[in-house]
Formats: sequence, C-alpha cells, structure tokens
Amino acid sequence: MMSICMKLSRTLGTAFTGLLLAAAISTTAQASGDSVKLEKQDWSFNGIFGTYDRGALKRGYQIYSEVCVSCHSLNYVAYRNLMDIGFEEDNVKEIAAEFEVEDGPNDEGEMYLRPARPSDRFVAPYANEKASRAANNGAFPPDLSLMVKARKGGPDYLYGLLTRYQEEAPDGMELADGMSYNEVFPGHQIAMAQPLDDDAVEYEDGTPATLVQHAKDVTTVLAWAASPEMEQRKRLGIKVMLFLFVWTGMLIALKKKIWAKLH
Repeated sequence: MMSICMKLSRTLGTAFTGLLLAAAISTTAQASGDSVKLEKQDWSFNGIFGTYDRGALKRGYQIYSEVCVSCHSLNYVAYRNLMDIGFEEDNVKEIAAEFEVEDGPNDEGEMYLRPARPSDRFVAPYANEKASRAANNGAFPPDLSLMVKARKGGPDYLYGLLTRYQEEAPDGMELADGMSYNEVFPGHQIAMAQPLDDDAVEYEDGTPATLVQHAKDVTTVLAWAASPEMEQRKRLGIKVMLFLFVWTGMLIALKKKIWAKLH
C-alpha cells in the first residue's frame, strides 16, 4: 500500500511540475508578442465555398517574383503549378527558363547546369543555408511554401506581419543592430526590413499598388502555395455531403416503409 502511495505521489508531482512548466512557457510566449491580437481579414478562400481569387494570385506571384524571391524560396512549388492560377503553358516555360538547375550525371559522369523546366520546383535564391545566412547578416530567410500553415493565425498573421512595421520602437525598447520593429512578430524584433510599401510593385493589371493590397495579394498566393488542392478538396467535400444527405433520406424513407408494413 505504501509503495502505491509513493508512486502516486511521484506521478502527481511530475504532472504538477509539467503544468508549471507549461504555464511558464505560455507566459513567456505571450510576453514575447504571441498575444498580439490579429485583425481578421475577409479572405476569398475562407469557408466551405471559398475559392482563390485568380487576380490576387497573379498579383501575389508578381510580388513574390519581384520582391520576395531575392531572399525566400518556394521549395515545394513547381513552375507548372502556375498554370493552376491562370498562367499559360508558354508563359510558365519562359518563367522557368530564366533559372538554372543542376542535373546529371551526363555520359561523362559529371553534373551540369540546364535551364529549368515547368516540372522543376522553384529554384531557391541560395545554394544552402550557410550561403543564405552569409548574405543576410546571419539571418536565415525561411522557405515560404508552407508559411501560412506554419504560423498561428495563418493568413491573418502574414498580413499583419507585412502591414504592422513601425519606423521606431516604443519608448523603453532598444532594437538590436540590423533589426526592425514589428508589432506582430514574436519579440517585436525582426531581421527582415519592411519588404513592402505603397507602390513597391507596379501591378500589370493596373490595380492600385497600396501596402494593404500588396499584403493581401502576396498572402493569398502563399495560402495557395500551402494548399494548392484546396478548391478540389472543397468541391469533393460538398459532393460527399450531398451524397450522404440523399443517402440518409433514402434510408429513412426505406425504414419508414419497412416499419409501416410491420405495423
């Protein structure tokens, strides 16, 4: 009996310690900026009937290709995927051919460079992490393929991150060298300088190039990059729900018919 009580005491003690650690971690996270309230945006892809805005996708890709691509990769997106958002095959081939990828080995057993093809994934701006850090003062720009899924708040977080930079930190806060103040980023110190501003990109379709528009468009294309199959998945889900609804109605009608005969 004494042995059981001792084991129970140790178990409860371990559990209590774990709760204290979890509370401490949660408090630290909130203090570092995770508790900042994000502004909810009206995204076209939200909800069961949501779809990607094709215009926003093209504008968002234009921003990525003119601004973000210099530092950030899209390792899980292939050039041919651009056809899903409205690009023609010839356009995709031209876009891919602007980059080179390593291939091989050839008949001599050597690796070689060739123009990228639509089947290739987006070429990263740097060969490896060390090269990336060397070019960015030690910071490592993350891959953006799954960024919408990787951050709490998803698209709202990315939108907030891009639109809530401040030129100066609040009184009492000192920024480290090379850091910028951001209201949304945990800890509020971010190594990435403000990447977008009004007229940062001149849209090909003539849409007013405001910071808010830039942020919404690039967030939309990154949401698509993280879930390119979302629209197909939603369509399938609706079909399944309709089938189950009809099937359930038929089963109820059959049950009533059978029980009517029995009574």
